[in-house]
Amino acid sequence: MTVTPTADHNGHIEVRVDAKAWMLPFVRTMAAEVAARADFDLDAVADLRMAVDEACATLLGDAVEDGQLCCGFAVDRDRIQVQVTVPPRRPGARFDTTGFGWQVLRTLVDEIVTLPVEATDATGPPEGAGAVLGVRFVKKALVP
Repeated sequence: MTVTPTADHNGHIEVRVDAKAWMLPFVRTMAAEVAARADFDLDAVADLRMAVDEACATLLGDAVEDGQLCCGFAVDRDRIQVQVTVPPRRPGARFDTTGFGWQVLRTLVDEIVTLPVEATDATGPPEGAGAVLGVRFVKKALVP
């Protein structure tokens, strides 16, 4: 088992775990904790937790067997950007945007984009890590 959490003073938090289904509860809990500590309301915390779970579950089927799932959080006062990535099992793999899971994700978050990209983003795998398959989304805090 590999779990590697990191954080910096700019509101960036990242967790890397083995790309295995039994690791999802840990990542889900981390998402909820990040949102709660950012003072998001209970509904937004639940939405973020479910969105992270759905994104991770979708990606696990396309991850290389011994790969790692990376979940990064960029926290601002009124929003949290999440990026979930895995190394793809096959070249040209794309995040599934045709199924029910995609519809669930679109309902739970405020912005979303799929990521078959080279890893150079601050919330993605380290420079030089190669192609990744993933999704990036934003959950905004509800403003009273």
